[in-house]
Order: sequence, then structure tokens, then C-alpha cells
Amino acid sequence: MALMPVADALSAVLAGAEPLPEEMVALDAAYHRTLAHDLAALRTQPPQPMSAMDGYAVRAADAADLKARLRVIGEVAAGRPFERTVGAGEAVRIFTGGVIPNGADAVIIQEDTAVDGDHITITEAASVGRHIRPAGVDFRAGEVLLSGGSRLSDRALSLAAAMNYPELAVRRRPKVAVLATGDELVMPGSRPRPGQIVYSNGYALRALARAEGAETVDLGVAADTVEATTAGIRQAREAGADVLITTGGASVGDHDLVKRSLEAEGVEMTFWRIAMRPGKPMMHGRLGAMRVIGLPGNPVSSYVCAFLFLVPLIRALSGRKVIHHRRASALLGRDLAANDQREDYLRARLEAREDGTLIATPVTQQDSSLLANLAAARALLVRPPFAAAAVKGSECEILTLPE
Repeated sequence: MALMPVADALSAVLAGAEPLPEEMVALDAAYHRTLAHDLAALRTQPPQPMSAMDGYAVRAADAADLKARLRVIGEVAAGRPFERTVGAGEAVRIFTGGVIPNGADAVIIQEDTAVDGDHITITEAASVGRHIRPAGVDFRAGEVLLSGGSRLSDRALSLAAAMNYPELAVRRRPKVAVLATGDELVMPGSRPRPGQIVYSNGYALRALARAEGAETVDLGVAADTVEATTAGIRQAREAGADVLITTGGASVGDHDLVKRSLEAEGVEMTFWRIAMRPGKPMMHGRLGAMRVIGLPGNPVSSYVCAFLFLVPLIRALSGRKVIHHRRASALLGRDLAANDQREDYLRARLEAREDGTLIATPVTQQDSSLLANLAAARALLVRPPFAAAAVKGSECEILTLPE
């Protein structure tokens, strides 16, 4: 079977991936959720002209000359407007956030006045609009300020609250179930016997999915039998998973039973084996509404494939406007040999020069079992199939990894 190009495999994974249904959640529960629709302000902010400083609200014409003397006729605090109109020769003590009284058109800060009982003397001339926040200077009712498909940041939540929304319509979180396979796997904290290794893939995969806004389900480790693997697949369906991720058992060995188990459960396979390194033995299929991605067992292959394929799928199901990773440019930190027919994703360290130029240096050992190199890497350096040899200092493309 010919190896599928990476771009074709990603298109297959994303085919038909529509945003999940929306739900209403309170503001505090909406952090990093995807907004379902454009959001228009329900109010004008600020609703009236307000003082930007502590000082005195005055008529600029009365305070245009130094030594002007004005009578203080009242006080305005935030939330307590002054009901009278400011007349000629008058001033109102005002605090930050206070509504500008009728008749006043400037604020003189308290440092620019001298107080004498119920009068003030101006020590710096006023000008119309000085230290006043006009009505609607932030936003106006009906103005669309947050776009549907955007992921809600902490700042966006503050804006939504100011727009007077107590809750928001967001997309349901995709549910991602992770099932590992392999008799050789033992859990962290165990004492492995000869031939056993400590299970690590699931921790990275679930964290990666949660960072993208997904809900995760840990299905544990299935033994290397068709019965145990199919039982895990059924658990994923019973849990209502939108995506099932399997790790291990995706190659061609006698004990690689995942493909056989998936097909036995009725999964319609769309591809198996990709023209990429690391991660050639990756599978994808559908079981009803549940999407299935079968990842290799080697931890680097597993993570790189999840980063390249699972992350965009989660974003698409979440209704995000931007679903694809954005590539950046860097300069090679060392020479590279010519590439073969597979698209290469090399773990690389990043260094920023003083001028902001990024230097990407691939680690020397790219074996797909080496987790220490993966943890130290800050980017994947992308090399297309049959890329010519490249010299240190030449331009390259990178995908930055999550911090």
C-alpha cells in the first residue's frame, strides 16, 4: 500500500468535521471555550461622559485663566451622580469614574488647584474635554466586539462581562478518549520487570487535548488481545467519545492488533500508513459518529502525530475559526542531509538572536523512542519529501510546540 501524503491524511481526518452543538455556560465556565456566535454589546461603555481623574468638574471657559477662583457646589463619586447643573464660576468635586455633571465640560486634576474653604483657585488652565472619557469611547450598544469561532481568553471574558452578558453560548467540548495497548506497559510508579516499560504516551496526549479545550477520558491500557482492544473501543463509544485515540499496535507485527480490532468493531478505515517521519504507521477511520485515530506506540511518533492531526481535529469540532498550525520561518542551526520520500518533522531547539531571528537546531538523535529530546525541543522543523541537502544558516520552516 502506498504511503499517504501528510496533507491528504490531514484532509481525510478533517473531512466532515463540523462544530459540535452549542450550550450556554456562565462566564466563569467559559474560559478557553469557543464562542458559538458573534457577540454584540448590550450597552454603551461608558454610558455617560465620566471623569478619568480625581479633581474638579468645571466649565472650561471659567477655568481658562490662571488664578481663576471657582466656588465648589457639591461632589460626584463613582455611582453617585450630581443632580444640579454647573453654572458660571462654579465647580464640583469629582472622583475617577464619576459622571460629568450637566454644564461641565472639563476636569481639572486636584494637583492643579489650591483649596480655600468652599473655593478653589486654578493653577493650570483647563481645556474642553480634558480628563473626560466620552460616552461610548470604549464601545457602543450593538457593536460586535467578539467573533464567533474565537477562543475566549481571560481578556475576552472581561469584555463580555462589561458588555453585560452573564452567560455565553459556546460550543460543546469535544470528548477525546485515549486507549493504550501493549502487554509491555506498566503504570508510572511501578517496578518494571524485564521487558516492560513505563506507560507515558497517554499523559502527553490527554494534556495536549485538554490544552486545546477537549474533555478527556482515560481508558487505560488494554492487553495485546483482540478481545481486550475491542472492549476498550466499546468503552469509548459508551462514554460518548467524539474521538477515540489508540496508541500502539498500529504497525504490522503479529501482536499489532489495533487495526484488526477496529475493523472487527465496524470501523471504516480511511487510511493506514502516512509518508511522514516520525509516525508512518498511523490509522484513521470512523465508527458511526466517533472518529478514530490510531497512533504509533513510540512516544515521539505518538505525540507528533497527535500534534499534527488531533489538534486541528479538536479545533474543527470546537468550531474554531483557525484550525491549522501556523508555520514560522527560522534559520538552520546545523547542516542537514537530503531527505527521502517521507515528510520529516525534526525535533529542534530554538534560539532567538538579538534581532528576533530564530535559529532552529535539530537535535542530533531523532529516534522516535527518545522522550528527553522531545521534552527539550521547542519546535518541529519541517522538511518536505525529497528536500535537498541544506546548509547551516539557510531558511527553514518550523512549527512551534506548546510550552
